[in-house]
Amino acid sequence: MARLAGIDLPNKRIVIALTYIYGIGLPTAQEILKQAALDENTRAHDLSEQDLTKIRDIIKTLKVEGDLRREVGLSMKRLIEINCYRGQRHRRGLPARGQRSKTNARTRRGRKRIAVAGKKAPGKK
Repeated sequence: MARLAGIDLPNKRIVIALTYIYGIGLPTAQEILKQAALDENTRAHDLSEQDLTKIRDIIKTLKVEGDLRREVGLSMKRLIEINCYRGQRHRRGLPARGQRSKTNARTRRGRKRIAVAGKKAPGKK
């Protein structure tokens, strides 16, 4: 199993497998493979050690995984600390980029909890 940037890549086409690394999307994966002169249709387990080394060297120049997660987290923390509008939205767990939140935004707000008539809360008598 191929391992890059601390991630075990699945046995899929290498262009798709690279997207499992946080910070690498499809366009970036295609660019990495173009720079490494590799075919996009090659399976991850079919790559030689030299091919993996080429990809590893290119990925080292990018900000991925832990460094990128840390940077994003610190950016959100800074927004929350300065109490700007985006920071307030992050604190409340609501969409921060102007999306409507009255009816949609289930991903950020969580599932809808509805009261069931006649059902008591667990643990209460």
